[in-house]
Amino acid sequence: AMTRGALVISLDFELFWGMRDKRTLEEYGRRILGVRAALPRMLDTFDAHGVKATFATVGLLFFDTKAELLGGLPEERPSYSNARLSPFVGHLDTIGNNEQEDPYHFGASLIRRIQERSMHELACHTFSHYYCLENGQTPDQFESDLLAAKRAAAPFGIHLRSFVFPRNQYNAAYLEICRRHGITAYRGNERSWLYQARSRQQETYFRRGIRLLDAWLNLSGPNCHAFPTTTENLPVDIPSSRFLRPWSARWRVLDGLRLRRITQAMDHAARTGTVFHLWWHPHNFGQDLDRNMAFLEQVLKHYDTLHTTYGFRSMTMGEIANEGIAS
Repeated sequence: AMTRGALVISLDFELFWGMRDKRTLEEYGRRILGVRAALPRMLDTFDAHGVKATFATVGLLFFDTKAELLGGLPEERPSYSNARLSPFVGHLDTIGNNEQEDPYHFGASLIRRIQERSMHELACHTFSHYYCLENGQTPDQFESDLLAAKRAAAPFGIHLRSFVFPRNQYNAAYLEICRRHGITAYRGNERSWLYQARSRQQETYFRRGIRLLDAWLNLSGPNCHAFPTTTENLPVDIPSSRFLRPWSARWRVLDGLRLRRITQAMDHAARTGTVFHLWWHPHNFGQDLDRNMAFLEQVLKHYDTLHTTYGFRSMTMGEIANEGIAS
């Protein structure tokens, strides 16, 4: 029997913890606050289409109070050469006491919103938005960070099984640590050279420019991937296929191309029985929410058509891994 294809959606849920080294609250705060309106609307839209999502969540968001957060920190902290990358250097002093006071750094109420819709998966985005390719940090520090994330999720009844590398800094050396601690799936990068993992220093404007074009023009192919069939190498790779770029006034004339780039790849996955993996951050919808939701609605309507025509499925990263493990 031919494997039916699947749509995987993963969201990197980090609020301000993923911005702190490159953006200030002044310039980015509105988008972060916008998550509080965007997330419930996304959940409703997913429900309306019977679509599941994997929310890869930073461990620092799992706390209700600053005191609990400070009590849950990893024993070893990353010793990045660039100290600005670490939230443990200077940044923790600036946060408020709870979510009401500081909606930029606390997200427990949002995690509970996601948990109310039991079809979705809560996954690991490390504890501290840990950069796995930056200079100065070590495997032991990564392991300490991962254990802190697992401890933070445990009171919610969440057993973290899927993993997303912050800023897609995929580090093969850390997969064995993930496996030891019960991670069965991770989001690898697209197979094209355009998307190979690099540190911030190694990234080039040229590569970023080509990636931007790839959002509208088919430069790197559909980026669909076969279902994992073996468990020899846990965790299994469920590579990303496409980043859902947020609506932009500057590029709005190209929105038809942006949609077609995604729907054509979904068609390919449905016809070939492969996996199309779309991802974004909730804060990408934090501004221009109506326009971003309208775009998502078109993507999910297309999913409905493929679901009816080909039996195309919606699956979480964890479900794809489990199916591979069971086969």
